[in-house]
Amino acid sequence: MTNDLTKGNILKQIISFTIPILLTNIFQNLYNAVDSAIVGHFAGNSTFAAVSSTGSITFFVFGWAMGINNGFAIMIAQRFGARDEKGVRHYTAMSLYLCIIMTVLMTVSLLIANAPILRLMQTQESLFEDTYIYLKVIYIGLAATIAYNFLAALLRSLGDSRAPLIFLLISSGINFVLDMLFVAVFKYGAAGAAAATVISQGASAILCLFYIAKKFPILRLHREDMGFSIRSAGRLLGLGIPMALQFSITAIGTMIVQVALNRLGEVYITSYGACSKIQNITSQFFTAFGSCIATFTGQNAGANRMDRVKQGVKITVILTLICSVVDIILMTCFGSGLVRIFVDEVDDELLRVSQQYFNVMAWFYPFLSLIFVYRNVLQGMGNGFVPMVGGILELVARVLAVVLLSGPFGYMGVCAANPLAWISALIPLIPVYYYTMYVKPKKKAAGSRT
Repeated sequence: MTNDLTKGNILKQIISFTIPILLTNIFQNLYNAVDSAIVGHFAGNSTFAAVSSTGSITFFVFGWAMGINNGFAIMIAQRFGARDEKGVRHYTAMSLYLCIIMTVLMTVSLLIANAPILRLMQTQESLFEDTYIYLKVIYIGLAATIAYNFLAALLRSLGDSRAPLIFLLISSGINFVLDMLFVAVFKYGAAGAAAATVISQGASAILCLFYIAKKFPILRLHREDMGFSIRSAGRLLGLGIPMALQFSITAIGTMIVQVALNRLGEVYITSYGACSKIQNITSQFFTAFGSCIATFTGQNAGANRMDRVKQGVKITVILTLICSVVDIILMTCFGSGLVRIFVDEVDDELLRVSQQYFNVMAWFYPFLSLIFVYRNVLQGMGNGFVPMVGGILELVARVLAVVLLSGPFGYMGVCAANPLAWISALIPLIPVYYYTMYVKPKKKAAGSRT
């Protein structure tokens, strides 16, 4: 059931591997989108605004879990590409230990810090209770989220991107049914939406676990694989932490944006929340290609097939740029109308503000698409530091934009924070990639001839 990406037609492999990841990412984003849409239609705009305002915080939490597990998976993909089955099992066991430790630490610390973080973000009093309860339930069920991300990343590292999709489709159906039951029927509001998400992600994790146990003998751990190694843990954390920080740094920037939104009022919170969900879904092409090129690079770097990595990057850049042009057309023409999916009470002011969002954001999607390609190819080669630097530059640009532009330009200034952040993130990524892949090998070859 494994998929060897070190040989065969590159274009065909990238497309066939990316499509299931794309659908998986879309349905994973639909978890929160369905929560918000059902809350917006059955619990009112105020509760919708409360759930939407948690987006930056949940992105911080889920992003950390996703990033660190994707980092762990790169090491496993490299061992798989090198045909080292013992290494695959060893790093799988080590990743499991680290995930358990991470789950305990994150759950306890986030539950303690829940209210202080919301106060720090200047959450409006009218939204505070729903926001607090929604996040509390998410934190209590964090083990389910981390388990699914770990198991799905493990499957993708071995070239299986279809199984996580199938399991997520099943759990998405469960999520929808539970959302309707908890929110529309039982009127549990934000807490019901969060509970539906947690239970559904737990179902995804259980399905992944049974599938791995049955279909992947390479992952059946033996006693000799279970020994804890500080050195191996350090290697995994060396890849996982920079990737997790990259997600978290971005999330911190969105939290700062949320603070500015909280000062503008409920209409802007509602608009930004709905537009962000639409953008997150339509931009999943970029994240899917990014996940694909990370696994593709990991396996081929492990097999020392850097020629295939170069070709894979060229193909992925072209594909993501095409997708970004399509996204520009869709969002500038139809973006504001899609807000009706999430919000029941839509007026002219909300539509006007939402169209402002897409008029600013959409033209910069090509930059966003390239971030995912170059960030992930560097991470696939084991370079987590430079993508983290890009994340820091992204954070700095976003903060400066909010501080300098939100005052004189209001909502437009807040919206401008993302495009400026995307451009800044690319500053170290592209030069370092081309230096690593083209300039450095030539220098090394010239040095060996002298």
